[in-house]
Formats: sequence, C-alpha cells, structure tokens
Amino acid sequence: QVQLVQSGGGLVQAGGSLRLTCAASGKIVSINAMGWHRQAPGKQRELVAGITKGGSTNYGDSVKGRFTISRDNAKNTVYLQMNSLKPGDTAVYYCNAAIRDDWYSNDRDYWGQGTQVTVSS
Repeated sequence: QVQLVQSGGGLVQAGGSLRLTCAASGKIVSINAMGWHRQAPGKQRELVAGITKGGSTNYGDSVKGRFTISRDNAKNTVYLQMNSLKPGDTAVYYCNAAIRDDWYSNDRDYWGQGTQVTVSS
C-alpha cells in the first residue's frame, strides 16, 4: 500500500512564506512525476507545480516566480516552497505522484490527504 503524507501549511499573512512537504511510503518500485495541485472553495482543482523524475519543472501561471517545487528522490519526497503569498493562494493543497507499485504494472496516480493554506490580507 502506497501513501502520500503531507505536512506544512497553515495560516500566514500576505507576503509571507510557507513550505509544504509530501513524503511517499510503502511498496514503491519507482516514482515518476510528482506535483502539487490546489482547490479553493467553489473552484476547480488546478495545477500549481509539477516536477519530473529528472528535475524538470512546470508551474501554473499564477504562481510562477513565487513558488518553487523540488524533490529528493532518495527520500521519495516532494516540496513546495511558497513565497510572496497572496490571499488568492488560499486553498487546500494536494500533492500527487505517479508511482509504480508493482514490477508488472504501469504507474498509478496517488494523492496526499490535503493541507489547508490560508493567506490573510
């Protein structure tokens, strides 16, 4: 059984910073792409940032230049450093990862439990 466990998040004032962490554990053969999504009340879930196994990154337009995604392949962990936070960044943040959990299967998409990030003005 594979689990993605998130930590970090919370309440911060506008202009502040937060760091989210997501660690994968369990029966893992390999992890390919990892990423972060977010969902604000009444809105659809949107991509925040993604990172390939080789370290190539992509970002949603609204967070470019403010957020940085990184990963530690030895620890099966992905991070999201969020700087210059705005009230519009308020949302529940979810990590996800494409994980091969069996030598004979393709990657499966796993999700973390979600973490609330609230940015006050």
